[in-house]
Amino acid sequence: MPHIEVPAGLSGIRGPMAFRPETAKPLNLLVDALLQSSEGITPGERELIATYVSALNDCFYCQTTHGSVAAAHLGDEELVLQVKRNYEQAAISEKMKALLNVAGLVQKGGKSVTAEAVAKARAHGATDLEIHDTVLIAAAFCMYNRYVDGLDTWSHTDTKAFRERGAQVAKTGYVGANLELMKNKT
Repeated sequence: MPHIEVPAGLSGIRGPMAFRPETAKPLNLLVDALLQSSEGITPGERELIATYVSALNDCFYCQTTHGSVAAAHLGDEELVLQVKRNYEQAAISEKMKALLNVAGLVQKGGKSVTAEAVAKARAHGATDLEIHDTVLIAAAFCMYNRYVDGLDTWSHTDTKAFRERGAQVAKTGYVGANLELMKNKT
């Protein structure tokens, strides 16, 4: 049961966003800017970073939601599961593996990111923009995960519903998918 009274029937982050729509809008705008961008790494790869960090933080709702969006972008649910289990063995590029390493270091703490980890990402072709966005995605998802779990929100476990939501978000983005939560107050 959530620590605060949120609208019934809205799982994960959607309940708190409906509770406080004036904060939902900037949160959705940030996640759209971070995950829907196609500059550098693809939206599917950006979603993999969010999924991986959410898995490290043991946030079921976020890792499942963003894993579904990643799978919708990439067309490969098994790849998403591989990344969550062991990204170093997953069928992804060496650049993506190096960026996930950086994301994992951010999840431990910002000062855990080493010059060596960044150099390895660069050696595999990561640009400054990709390194920047990886760090910001990882940091933002630590916040989003703590928002969801800190309020003890509930999550449905309906795989089909996650897939449908993932496809919707991949198509319309987060602001579009959550528009009903932001009406009138923002």
